[in-house]
Amino acid sequence: MSTNTKQKTAYLGAHCSAAGGSFNALIQGEEIGATSIQLFTSNQKQWKGRTITPAEIEKWENLKKETGISKIMSHASYLINIGSPKEELREKSINALCEELSRCHTLGIDFLNFHPGAATTSTKEECIERIIESLLSMKELVSQGETLLVLEATAGQGTVVGATFEELGDIVRGVKGEIPIGVCIDTCHIFAAGYDISTKAGWEKTLEEFDKHIGLEYLVALHLNDSKFPCGSKKDRHELLGKGDIGMECFKVCMQNKTLAPLPKYLETPDPSCWKEEIQKLRTFIK
Repeated sequence: MSTNTKQKTAYLGAHCSAAGGSFNALIQGEEIGATSIQLFTSNQKQWKGRTITPAEIEKWENLKKETGISKIMSHASYLINIGSPKEELREKSINALCEELSRCHTLGIDFLNFHPGAATTSTKEECIERIIESLLSMKELVSQGETLLVLEATAGQGTVVGATFEELGDIVRGVKGEIPIGVCIDTCHIFAAGYDISTKAGWEKTLEEFDKHIGLEYLVALHLNDSKFPCGSKKDRHELLGKGDIGMECFKVCMQNKTLAPLPKYLETPDPSCWKEEIQKLRTFIK
């Protein structure tokens, strides 16, 4: 395959706006030169999700064909905490995640990315057990479509779980064989959590740790973000690629490493006006 063909077919995109209809995210994706996109299928700051209409489905399907955009990821609401020790909130969170999964099934979305949860007043071990229990309760719904549930690695702020590969590995093993599961690495998050991926050697060590505690077969996607704060800061603050404490070498490795290169990658950097340029820059790293 020629370099030009590889550049065009690499799964690269950003978190695009679905305001006015999910299909608008595909339109923005095409405008920035994306081959993959992430989106919210509903307002991420509200519990009540919206209904996908037949007209919206038709526009979505038509634009998927026209744009050729694939490997599409939905990001679940930030309100969701399926590991909450408060039973009312946990049930509310499970219901919201189920609603999101149903919308993903309706639109034929490949991945549903979500933050694992926060322990708040309980221990992280107890939180992980509740996350596993919550996910297993969704087994029947999960089986009704092709959307893969994806745990997002977190930055380690407060009582949030999922900032270590050990914690993510515990969740994966807890549902393994019962429901399909994957993991998404956010470069800013794992850097903030203490995994130094600023160099090729750092990435290789990090992937070894991932394989040891989770298994590389579960790594399905990447969120590409630089970081406003240093490694181990536990602060989730995204920066433009190459403009933060991680640096551009990290993202060059993402495009060339044999494990990372084939994975879909979604920008969540803070200035959407830079996404087209950032995608173009990433494509220049493809061997």
